[in-house]
Amino acid sequence: MDPARKIVFINQATGYLTIDIVNAFAAYFDEVVLITGSIRVQDTVLDHKIRTEKIVLYDRGNNFKKLISWIVASFQIFFLLRFRYNSYDKFFFTVPPTAYLMAPWFRGKYSILVFDLYPDALKANGFRENGLLCRLWSRRNKRVFNHAHMIYTLSDAMKTGINRYSADRDIRVIPNWSAFSRLVPIPKENNIILKRDGLQGKFVIQYSGNIGVTHNVETLLELAETLRDETEIIFQIIGRGERSNEIARRIKNSGLTNCLMLPFRDDSELYESLCEADIAVIILDDKTPDISIPSKIYNIMSAGLPIMAIASHDSGLAELVTRHQLGKVFEKNDISGMRKFIHELMSNEKQRSLYSSNSLEASGIYTSQNAGLYLSSYIEKTIDQV
Repeated sequence: MDPARKIVFINQATGYLTIDIVNAFAAYFDEVVLITGSIRVQDTVLDHKIRTEKIVLYDRGNNFKKLISWIVASFQIFFLLRFRYNSYDKFFFTVPPTAYLMAPWFRGKYSILVFDLYPDALKANGFRENGLLCRLWSRRNKRVFNHAHMIYTLSDAMKTGINRYSADRDIRVIPNWSAFSRLVPIPKENNIILKRDGLQGKFVIQYSGNIGVTHNVETLLELAETLRDETEIIFQIIGRGERSNEIARRIKNSGLTNCLMLPFRDDSELYESLCEADIAVIILDDKTPDISIPSKIYNIMSAGLPIMAIASHDSGLAELVTRHQLGKVFEKNDISGMRKFIHELMSNEKQRSLYSSNSLEASGIYTSQNAGLYLSSYIEKTIDQV
């Protein structure tokens, strides 16, 4: 009789992507466990056969609070894996980013899904590449990555970053997908949230997401400053994070009446909120172009929005926007280029419609069926090793 197939997933902040992946594995494994601090359901619920183990919540506050939550979670994860799930297959997400570093200490094979690449991501927070922490982390990455059963990531640019630590590894690139692939864009005339915000008849440029150290929202404020006399244009900044109060203060002190700052939307309102926009803005720190791809781009696609990406042209985000012709990519200092792009889409309905239709068409490629690719490649690799 074959031994039971058992696997444990580790993600401190579980969202729809994790749920879809874990659910896919539940169809094959006899026992599936999810170690997590929170479960955020947006589209699909967690399969009832999956057992959960709760750890400390992921703290999205300042860097100190975030670090403390990582450390506490890592200790909790260590004890759970050591004393309850040592013999299970292990599947680490990079939240907290410190947990996967422990993987070789346990029995059983382990795999890693690199959502954010560390220590590279620390550069955006002022850490030196040749500093002690980054050097130690880089050395540990080489050992951990080289002994992993599977390594997954989100883009070719991120794969290149991982290859700096593990040059000969087979790294599977599987793009993320939207939480709203089953929904249809809501016309502005039917958009209740647009009416509630009082933005009927406005051309809405929307940033919706985290407002942290790596999110250079100041660029939008500089852009808004140059367009403050064009009253039909509104910059909508929706989000949460350690720098939210600072951005709100700058808007007030600069008298930017064309900027509307709003708190993070409830999940029930998120899709309709996206549909308020005429242009969606995505910001990626240019110091670390190959460490992540913002998952919100897939939700933006599903809302059929043109995209203004503020990012390095060699980033995975830029490659995605350019490949599908979803909009345009700008370096953060190219304020005049962004302004020209806004005016172009305001005056050229045909071009705006083309970007919108391209977004919707591309969203059909990035669906929850991608979750099955994790399982199929995992099984394929397991069979090859037998």
